[in-house]
Amino acid sequence: MGAYILRRLLLIIPTLLGIMIINFTLVQFVPGGPIEQILAQIEGEGDVFGGFSGSGGPAPAEFEGGGPGSSEYAGARGLPPEFIEDLEREFGFDKPPLERFLNMLWNYMRLDFGESYFRSISVIDLVLEKLPVSISLGLWSTLIAYVVSIPLGIRKAVRDGSQFDTWTSGAIIVAYAIPGFLFAILLLVLLAGGSYWQIFPLRGLTSDNWESLSWPMRIADYFWHITLPVLASTISAFATLTLLTKNSFLDEIKKAYVMTARAKGLKESRVLYGHVFRNAMLIVIAGFPAVFVGIFFTGSLIIETIFSLDGLGRLGFEAAVARDYPVIFGTLFIFGLISLIVGIISDLMYVAVDPRIDFEKREG
Repeated sequence: MGAYILRRLLLIIPTLLGIMIINFTLVQFVPGGPIEQILAQIEGEGDVFGGFSGSGGPAPAEFEGGGPGSSEYAGARGLPPEFIEDLEREFGFDKPPLERFLNMLWNYMRLDFGESYFRSISVIDLVLEKLPVSISLGLWSTLIAYVVSIPLGIRKAVRDGSQFDTWTSGAIIVAYAIPGFLFAILLLVLLAGGSYWQIFPLRGLTSDNWESLSWPMRIADYFWHITLPVLASTISAFATLTLLTKNSFLDEIKKAYVMTARAKGLKESRVLYGHVFRNAMLIVIAGFPAVFVGIFFTGSLIIETIFSLDGLGRLGFEAAVARDYPVIFGTLFIFGLISLIVGIISDLMYVAVDPRIDFEKREG
């Protein structure tokens, strides 16, 4: 197992390098870089893409992403060429793409991810600033989905074909068919003062007076704010996980070792949770890290917007729209690295759940 983990760790380097090369290359062909954003604002045209207006001035950079590579910008008419050249030099676009890419990799090796072009804050600080929202949505959505779906899936497998199985399947399919953002709006209308009850707050992760509250009140305030966003994020996760659990249990229940255990007179609970559970839940439990990271990284932009939550979803969207290359490539590198490490953790989870699995023999 040690040799397998070492190989997986070594594979992280070329995998990350490939991800960065592909995305860096694609960026070179995308029009409307950060310089065009600034020139459009200087010319009084606003954001060339509409909808995003960065705060603060451009940050000096020796970086970090693509650029138009010439002074022929839309909106540069009437501006002196020297001004355009100064902007290119400040953003680092006066260097060839290969040199910019190598500088970016060298900085990343030293854990220097640069500074946002438009926010005057380092990429690391920006990510840390948005983490509480994304962790809240990802962690609680995943935990609630598992806590509800696994017992429900086991119950459906034991009572397969019963009325309980039928109506719960119908309810799960309906829940899966409802888009998360539509359910979020419904929650706002019903429970956040839209048209009926003002039970939960409309926006934010905490109240304005959170700092002045006692610790028990802070915890209560946090859960009070996060309830509706988590419900909206979790609604569609029940179906896949519940049906996966049910089908896994059904497959195991029909196997010979279960019939043998029952023939020996073991209690049904002992058969289900002492013998079937480990094999049936292998995929479900071992996949927890990957599921969590998936929800964590791909937090719903629409749900964050509806509930006025400033998380990583909105950060990624605004960075892409504004062509904030340090944020785009820095977060891409960080999240790519975390995803690859989580893949290794998932494999270790498989072995922890079922020690009979040997990845080294499978590779051999």
